[in-house]
Amino acid sequence: MELGILLAIVGGFLDAYTFVGRGGVFANSQTGNFVLMGIEAATGEWGKAVLHAVPILAFIVGVVVAEMIKKPSMHLFIPDSERAVLILEIAVLFIIGFIPYTSPNIIVTVAVSFVCSVQVSSFRKLVGSEYNTTMITGNLRSATQKAYIAFTKRDKESALKAIQFSKVNLSFLAGAILGGLLTSFIGAKAVWIPMIVLICSVILFSVDDSDCENKNENKNAIEA
Repeated sequence: MELGILLAIVGGFLDAYTFVGRGGVFANSQTGNFVLMGIEAATGEWGKAVLHAVPILAFIVGVVVAEMIKKPSMHLFIPDSERAVLILEIAVLFIIGFIPYTSPNIIVTVAVSFVCSVQVSSFRKLVGSEYNTTMITGNLRSATQKAYIAFTKRDKESALKAIQFSKVNLSFLAGAILGGLLTSFIGAKAVWIPMIVLICSVILFSVDDSDCENKNENKNAIEA
């Protein structure tokens, strides 16, 4: 649950970062990019339409890369694909922080769309249910659906899931607010804030792995 919250904060922050500071392009919400691309194409603004098309292509490439990383044949080189994805994101965001506003925005939006795509393709389950860390439309539907079931059927499990999805949605909103504010005040280097959040996510992964190993050792000791 904690990991889902952290990744949602990153997702909201990066969308606000690219929209506010990098040319009004969404990093995560390809729906938004499709709509803006269509509007600009309809008005003959082909140059602007292309600027929204390129992040969409980067997103597609990110999905392909994520699927390749998860292949069994890659386990020899990348034994922990989810941790590898987080480290990749950290590295890319660190580099982006050095790219000034005077550089073409498309360089940054492509890179951010790519890492967001890899993230959303790698982290898709929240307590047994499908969820999204880079956009909240599906999460909002799930939260509402579970809340309705909980209210009408007095289902405690649905109520718990509604709360969990709501936490992710609010975390995304908090990330977007922070992203908008800090990008306005700090500028290009604001992207290092979600990088720090991702570092916390890697640490959380390590702690969880350690807890699992300790539980397995205790279980084996009891069985012995």
